[in-house]
Amino acid sequence: MKVLKNKSLEFVTTSPFLLQTDEFPNPYMAPGNLTLVTEFILMGVSDRPELQIPLFFVFLVIYGLTMAGNLGIITLTSVDSQLQTPMYFFLRHLAIINLGDSTVIAPKMLINFLVQKKTTSYYECATQLGGFLFFIVAEVLTLAVMAYDRYVAICNPLLYMVVVSPQICLLLVSLTYLYGFSTGIVVSYCIFSLSYCSSNVINHFFCDIVPLLTLSCSDTYLPETIVFISAATNLILSLIIVVVSYFNIVLSILRMRSSEGRKKAFSTCASHMMAVTVFYGTLLFMYLQPQTNYSLDTDKIASVFYTLVIPMLNPMIYSLRNKDVKAALQRFLTISCYSLKSV
Repeated sequence: MKVLKNKSLEFVTTSPFLLQTDEFPNPYMAPGNLTLVTEFILMGVSDRPELQIPLFFVFLVIYGLTMAGNLGIITLTSVDSQLQTPMYFFLRHLAIINLGDSTVIAPKMLINFLVQKKTTSYYECATQLGGFLFFIVAEVLTLAVMAYDRYVAICNPLLYMVVVSPQICLLLVSLTYLYGFSTGIVVSYCIFSLSYCSSNVINHFFCDIVPLLTLSCSDTYLPETIVFISAATNLILSLIIVVVSYFNIVLSILRMRSSEGRKKAFSTCASHMMAVTVFYGTLLFMYLQPQTNYSLDTDKIASVFYTLVIPMLNPMIYSLRNKDVKAALQRFLTISCYSLKSV
């Protein structure tokens, strides 16, 4: 087995979307040690012992709110007859994706706050990376599909039920899941087909791409290339769809003569615009920062935001600013209370 001495990795972001170039040496590499890694140690959000319990409760609350909010959206959009439209069909699947994304990361993260030995097996780590890639890529594509849905609804309302028919909705969601799944499988296979020896300490709170590649003692050129192509394609194409869709939406709203019509049109896409702004704003903040300002702590904060905080915020954004969802929640609670009283 060949070990590359003084190997450096030429990108420093911890996401499957976009990569920045910089020298990122592996400080843990011990060239003389050829022991293969069978498990990894996750350093977590912080290595300070006094912060472990407070951080546990903070992230427990975040995960609890994420579970409650997204399960609520899934339930309402499934059972309420007034929410059986393409927009809420896509919203239901966004909630499923947000719930899955958090569940891939949060449980293991919470356990590691409470234990001394923060280990994860080789195959558990591979599964977590694959699950994370599946859900995060699916979220990017779903947000783009939802932007297109709003574009058709506002710019071509007479053709809406034809262009965004139930069959087309199911096809779009199926393709989104299929592409996310294939990305997760291909990228995870590339990462874990490498040899890992010497150090097994991952400087992160979950198994992400770059921390894993820094530990590899194989040639990482091919995985880097595949990740870069996939990342650039996912982010750029989805962002183009979102920007073009909302550019045309804004033009259509401005051309409306009725102020009431403009207000109604804007209200139908305001929640999605806010969710898109928060999600892409986080990614662009992370990837457009100067390389001289890069740090692993910044990476961890950004990862916490788009894997745990955004999935918690999305149900709040879509419920608090949406009259239909609030009305559906009120009907659901009324029916539930009436059923309990009758029992």
